[in-house]
Amino acid sequence: QEFVTVLVRDPRTQKEDSWHSYIDYEIFIHTNSMCFTRKTSCVRRRFREFVWLRQRLQSNAVLIQLPELPSKTPFFNMNNPHHVDHRRQGLQEFLEKILQDALLLSDSRLHLFLQTQLSPEDMEACVSGQTKYSVADAIHKFASLNRRFPIEDEERKKGKNDADSDSESSSSGLGPRDDSISCGCKASPASEES
Repeated sequence: QEFVTVLVRDPRTQKEDSWHSYIDYEIFIHTNSMCFTRKTSCVRRRFREFVWLRQRLQSNAVLIQLPELPSKTPFFNMNNPHHVDHRRQGLQEFLEKILQDALLLSDSRLHLFLQTQLSPEDMEACVSGQTKYSVADAIHKFASLNRRFPIEDEERKKGKNDADSDSESSSSGLGPRDDSISCGCKASPASEES
């Protein structure tokens, strides 16, 4: 049985400049679905990126009534934990409903949104073939350079120790690793990648 688990969690206030701040949310995906390039991923997105995603999905699937995002209220207070959590719950419900629709799951923008940190402009460029990398390339590169889950690290260390004792080299095939880039994603013990 295929499943897709999505969690929207860990809201954080980010400073845009000296006058403006925004809240972004961690989106954690764990799945065994054939639709996904990566089985476990974690990115951070802000509300206006969700708005962009909904608009793009709606324009590509005009016959589908997309779920609504939580309303953008002028009274939203990012210092009010209730407001922030209410929005977080609404964003999670939005993604849960979208991920149940096979037609929407076929949209590359959704996968780039959930499994890379590309900006909306870069996602559009990638989907329309204006980049040197494909959608799958973008997802693999993001995962290999920016995301390491605790279980992956343990397996890599174990593999390295095994390789040291056997005098053979071990490689994940994921390319170079940059530990300086991190989003602080927390994976549960069941979050192994397959």
